[in-house]
Parts: sequence; structure tokens; C-alpha cells
Amino acid sequence: MAISLPLAILGAAILISINEASFHASTQATHKIEAAESARQSVGELMRTMLNAETGTRGFLLTGDERYLKPYDDARAQLGQDLAKLRQQLTDQPEDLAEFELMALDIDRKQSENDLSVRMRKIGNDEAWKFMLTTDLGQQHMDAIRLQSEKLMASGLAKMEAAHSQINHSLMLSRIGIAAITLAGLLAFYMYLMQTEALLAAITREKKSLQNERDRLEAQVRDRTAKLAKLATYLQEVREDERGHLARELHDELGALLTAAKLDVARIRSRLGSSVPEATERLEHLVSTLNSGIALKRRIVEDLRPSSLSHLGLVASLEILTREFAERSGIEIKTALAAVELGGSAQLTVYRLVQESLTNMSKYAKATHADITLHNTDDQVIIEVSDNGIGFDTDKVAATSHGLAGMRHRVEAAGGQLLIESNPGQGTQIRAILPKTR
Repeated sequence: MAISLPLAILGAAILISINEASFHASTQATHKIEAAESARQSVGELMRTMLNAETGTRGFLLTGDERYLKPYDDARAQLGQDLAKLRQQLTDQPEDLAEFELMALDIDRKQSENDLSVRMRKIGNDEAWKFMLTTDLGQQHMDAIRLQSEKLMASGLAKMEAAHSQINHSLMLSRIGIAAITLAGLLAFYMYLMQTEALLAAITREKKSLQNERDRLEAQVRDRTAKLAKLATYLQEVREDERGHLARELHDELGALLTAAKLDVARIRSRLGSSVPEATERLEHLVSTLNSGIALKRRIVEDLRPSSLSHLGLVASLEILTREFAERSGIEIKTALAAVELGGSAQLTVYRLVQESLTNMSKYAKATHADITLHNTDDQVIIEVSDNGIGFDTDKVAATSHGLAGMRHRVEAAGGQLLIESNPGQGTQIRAILPKTR
């Protein structure tokens, strides 16, 4: 880079200098050609004017017809303009200007001769104008004018040829410069290709090394992700087992205690009868408290491990769950549940999905109505839970929203797919697709 960049700048500067010099030289030569061509045209116009004057003069002298004086008069009027124009064009050309002054002097003499001949013809002095017509003095002047005009023409042609040679020289210089710079550019391009090839080889090796490292890291990520998924599934299963164990303990032990207490209260109340009103009232309150405790125990047990799943099936369990939720929350719930073919763990997944959805609905959605559907396809079971709540932006779910993550993990662990559709102000729809049990 330290060498190639200055060389490239130097080459570009040289090429620009050569092109600029050639351009200026060609421009000057073009101007010279234009000036020489313009002078040649002016000389030609001057000679045509002189011929018109000579023709008009001779026509009038020979015929006496004054119609021939019109081209003569026009030529006289034009002659001064042509001389002034040509003198202006030859101002910066001393040699041609000196030749022009001689021609102008001969033109003035020839014009004076023509004027005198015309005047003699007009006044009827035949001897004078005939003498002047027959003498060769006018012919000498015209020959001198022609000779001088030819010299000016030849001088202009020589200048044009010199300018053409200058243009050819400039073009040749430009061609040489361009050829040299092109060769240098080809050499630089070849060096660039060689460097690029080496760089590409280094990049290829680096890419291969990075790809190997990426593959190794991806393998580690996949392995650890699989381990974490297995761990999460195991923890979930342990949690369900613990919840089931706790539900059984509550149902068996606490249920037996509460039932025994309720029976003891019934025996005491039957023996006391109505003899002690205050004691009877307290016993009634105790029975009511025991009934509330039994109901609370049953609800906790059902939340921990729904016994209805094993006794009544998935559809009945969902109906009980939704009915009790509707009574507690005041949210209107409409269900359309079809009998499905799912295993015990998959049924528990569906139940927990609906349970978690209802819990989120009561906490965050501010919904007044919800729809729950469960139906079959050829080889899948689809469960949908939708509400008319405030919704949320699915792209901005907080990392701490473990409920949705837990639902997704449950469904994916069962071999299914969870889809969540929601927009602010448009409610939420949760759809789980699970494979049927074969």
C-alpha cells in the first residue's frame, strides 16, 4: 500500500498532464485551423467581389447598359467591408498582413481604374474609356491581385497543414501516454490479482477455521439445549409427581381428618339436641367451617392433580375447570369440546395449558368472554383458547413471563406445537397442536 498508492497517484498525474497538454495543443491548433480557414474564405469572398466589379464594369463599357452598374455598385459597397474583415483576421499574422496590404493597394488601383472608365463612359468620352479598355494596365492589376490572393491562400493552407501536424503530434503523444499508463495499469492489476488470490486463500482458510469453530459451538449448544430440555422436562415431571403426591396426602390424610371431625360434630349435635341452644349454634358454625375446609381441600387437590382426569376423562375435567373458573371470575366462557384420543401425559398437558391460560386471563387480560374449543383432525388434536381481552405485543414478551414459556415447553415436550396470536386491544388466541396417540 505504501508503494502502490504513490505510484498510482504519480501515474494518474502523468496521464492527466499528458492529456491536458495534448488538449491545449489541439485546441490551439484547432483555433489556428479555424482562423486560417476563415482568412481563406475571406480572400475568396474578396476575389469574388473584385470579379463582380470587373464584370459589371466591362459589361457597362461594352454595352452602355446601366443595368450592369448594379453589380458594380454592389461590389464597390461590399469591397470595403471585405477588406476590413480580412485586415482584422490577419492582424496577428505580420507576414500575411504585409502581403494583404500590397493586395489592398492593387485593389485600390484597380478600383480607381474602373471608376475612371465608368465615369468616362457616362460622360461620352469614348476615346478615353476605349483606351483604358484596350490597355493591359487593368490586366496587370488583376494578375497582381490574383497572385497576392494565391499567396494568402497558400499561406493559410500551410498554416492549416502545420496545425493538423500539431494535432497529430498531440494525439500521438496521448496515445503513447495512454499505452504506457495502460501497461502500468495491467501490471498493477496483475499484481492486484496475485495479492487478491493470496488474500482469498487466507480468507478461505479463516472461514474454514471459523466454520469448524462454529460447528463445534453449535454442537455444544445443541447438546446443552437438549440436556436443558431434558432437565426441564424431568423437573416438570418431578413437579407433577410431587403435586400428585401432595394431592393424595391432602385427599387421604386431611380429608380423613376433616371427615372424622365432621362426624364427631354430628354425634355431639345429635346427643345435645336442642337442650343447649348456644352450643347447638356453635356446632352449626363448626359444621359450616368444616364444610368450607373440605371444599377448600377439594379445590386445592384438584388444582394440584385433577382427579377428574383419571376418573371422568379430559372433556369432563375441562368442563369442570371452566365452570368453576367462570363462577369465581365472572368471565363468560363458551366451550366446544370433542372427545379426543390422547394419552395420560398429553391430557395433562392440555389440562395445564387451559388452566394456565385461564389464570393469565384472570390476571392480565381484563376479558369478559372466552372461547375454548377442542377438536380432532386426521392425526392431530387441536386445543384453542381465545378471549376478548386487552391483548399484548407478542414481540415484546418479557423474559420473566415464565407462564408462556412453560406452556410452550409442555406442548413441545409432548411432540406438539404452540401458536400464540395477540395484538394490543384485539384479544389473545392460544392454539396447541398435539399428535394423536397411536
